[in-house]
Amino acid sequence: MTSLNFDDQDGILRTISDAPPTHYTVKVQSISLLTKHNMEKYESGDFEAGGYKWKLVFYPNGNKSRNVKDHISLYLVMSRATAPQTSSEVSAVFRLFILDQNNSNYFVLQEPKERRFHGMKLDWGFDQFLPHKAFTQASNGFLIDDTCVLGAEVFVSKERSEGKGERLSMVKDPVMYKNTWRINNVSKLDAESYDSNTFIAGDHKWKMQLYPKGKDNGVGTHLAFYLVLAEPKSLPPGCHIYAKFTLQILDQLNARHYHGKGKDFA
Repeated sequence: MTSLNFDDQDGILRTISDAPPTHYTVKVQSISLLTKHNMEKYESGDFEAGGYKWKLVFYPNGNKSRNVKDHISLYLVMSRATAPQTSSEVSAVFRLFILDQNNSNYFVLQEPKERRFHGMKLDWGFDQFLPHKAFTQASNGFLIDDTCVLGAEVFVSKERSEGKGERLSMVKDPVMYKNTWRINNVSKLDAESYDSNTFIAGDHKWKMQLYPKGKDNGVGTHLAFYLVLAEPKSLPPGCHIYAKFTLQILDQLNARHYHGKGKDFA
């Protein structure tokens, strides 16, 4: 049997508990298949604790993005569905569990201080939750019949607002999206404006907007054509979206597009 480290010199509290996790338990079966199919991690479903939603993220072969070797990694992650805004944070104390299936008790890891979760830091946990050798050794009871049982307890201690703030997020390799709008009987259009069907690009809903008789200074002399957000009120207050786009009108006789200069949308 591989001995477990109960030395708290690294500041992590390690204990054995007969009581199961208060808030969530997840049974992970066929762990060997995760490795076989190159699935680096397993994310549990959401669970609620302290008025927020959370999930467990498990790396059976260690979190390679943090250069973890010879250990399993386990993290508590706050769900984005209930995550605080950038200028706010939630402080919580948590414990993460793994079941010793031989003795029906749990090996538990806990940091001695509360951790702060916010929009730019949604995960906390343990890169080196358990040595891989200890995890796989049957006499320890953590991995039996290719199955392990993990759990979590989360105790929210306080919420705090840090005042105003903002976050800029850029897409490194944006995907080009195209959408076509066919408008029939243009000569009979008598309303001030018309909207295309809604389409999705870059995780946001958009629509095209046409003013047949022009708009503002162009009324009566020009056709006005716009790209607009379909649901602008769904954005958080003060949020801006930057997008580079081009609006085109097809020359149907020569099968060419007539278009003006592309613009940045904010």
